[in-house]
Amino acid sequence: MKLVGLSLCAIALSFAGATAAHADPRGLWLAQDGAKVRVSSCGKALCGRIAMPKSPTDPDTGKPWTDKNNPDARRRGRPLVGVEVFIAMMPDGPRKWSGHLYSTNGGQTVVGYLYEVGPKTIRVEGCAAPNVCGGQNLTRIR
Repeated sequence: MKLVGLSLCAIALSFAGATAAHADPRGLWLAQDGAKVRVSSCGKALCGRIAMPKSPTDPDTGKPWTDKNNPDARRRGRPLVGVEVFIAMMPDGPRKWSGHLYSTNGGQTVVGYLYEVGPKTIRVEGCAAPNVCGGQNLTRIR
């Protein structure tokens, strides 16, 4: 499963020396496929929206990316820029947030996690089924 090229998986991570305080993962992040995701506050939670897809146009259509795989047919034509992909991520331990992830590639929303790996790296993980998991690191742009 992919999230604009972001693979998601719930893999247990341990952080040696993790502090009790939460870091601040708000900012602009670069995914491994070149997409950019802006993480910001949404109430008491964190949310992430696509700031820029991996390329200006969808190679399948030659047009700007849309949410073409959304299970809701009414949303398939909406631009991919601005689509929320990290949904209501709440603090869930040192340097960890839990919420939901939306995969624009498969149109699925799954339970997901955001981990602060370091000041310039976050990791998102989730599972669509017990054995269908993935994860990916994102690098801070600003």
